[in-house]
Amino acid sequence: MKTYMPSEATIERKWYLVDATGYTLGRLASEVAKVLRGKNKPIFTPHADAGDYVIIVNAENIKVTGNKLDGKIYYRHSDYIGGLKSETLREKMDKNPAQVVEMAVRGMLPKGPLGNKMYKKLFVYAGAEHPHGAQKPEELKF
Repeated sequence: MKTYMPSEATIERKWYLVDATGYTLGRLASEVAKVLRGKNKPIFTPHADAGDYVIIVNAENIKVTGNKLDGKIYYRHSDYIGGLKSETLREKMDKNPAQVVEMAVRGMLPKGPLGNKMYKKLFVYAGAEHPHGAQKPEELKF
C-alpha cells in the first residue's frame, strides 16, 4: 500500500472569509491557524503547506476576557541599550487592531520557513471592507 503525499500541484486552496465580530481573540486565532495549516483537510501533512487562504474582517470588534486589555503587554526592543518599548493591548487595539489578530495567529503557526509561508495566506482588516472580492471567499463559521 502506498502512502499518499500531497504535492504543491495537487493541493487545491480555497478562500475563506471570517467575521471576527463577537469572537474571543485566542479562540479565533487557534481556529484560523488550523485552516492556514490545513488541519481541516484529510490530506494534512505536517511538513507540507496544505492550508487555505483566510480573510478576517472586523478585527476591531474582537473580544478579550478578564483584565487583558490593560494587563496584557506587548514588548519590542530596538537592539539598542534602553530600547525596550511596551504597549498594552488597549493601546495596540486603538492604533492597529488588525495587527493584534495577526500576531495572535502567527504565534500559533509553526516557526521557520513553513510557518512564514502559511502566514502569507492570512489577510486581516480592521473594518468590514476587503479587496478580495474577485477570489469569491466562502463564509467560515466556527
